[in-house]
Amino acid sequence: MDDLLLQVEPMIPALRRYARGLVRDIEAADDIVQDCLERVVLNWSHRRDDNPRSWVFAILHNLGVNRLRQDARRGGSVPIEDVAEATGARAATQEDTVYGHEVMAAIERLPPDQRSILLLISVEDLSYAEAAKVLEIPLGTVMSRLSRAREQLRTILETKPSGASAGRPYIRRVK
Repeated sequence: MDDLLLQVEPMIPALRRYARGLVRDIEAADDIVQDCLERVVLNWSHRRDDNPRSWVFAILHNLGVNRLRQDARRGGSVPIEDVAEATGARAATQEDTVYGHEVMAAIERLPPDQRSILLLISVEDLSYAEAAKVLEIPLGTVMSRLSRAREQLRTILETKPSGASAGRPYIRRVK
């Protein structure tokens, strides 16, 4: 039990971050993390690796995907603005806030498989091999999906809104 606490407890903030990024609902993310931790405790003796990080993230990812599928069947959605309010560690400037909303909106526009890879590697700092274990896909697929996700994210962020023209500056309204 001490081994479990020493290895899993430090992962809880990362698990919450990943769950929030995946399901985009703070309360649902906390529920998923709690379910994940229950499964980890119940199945701790069945893990195959000495490093449980990828195993725990795989459990969390599967619970998150199941939740998303369940929400899709039910037709419910949560606005991305709810996630952005709870993620800052310091007071953001107005420009930081606007850019953060643009990045989160761009990430939301990515296909789910690319969004998962991007969140696991870029936000949760998992290695490519750990992400491959979490998602149960080959390492080459992780690299190609990550490359496509980064390229698509760059394209989305560099694309001007449809109302902007080439010669005129783009002015956006900030509340």
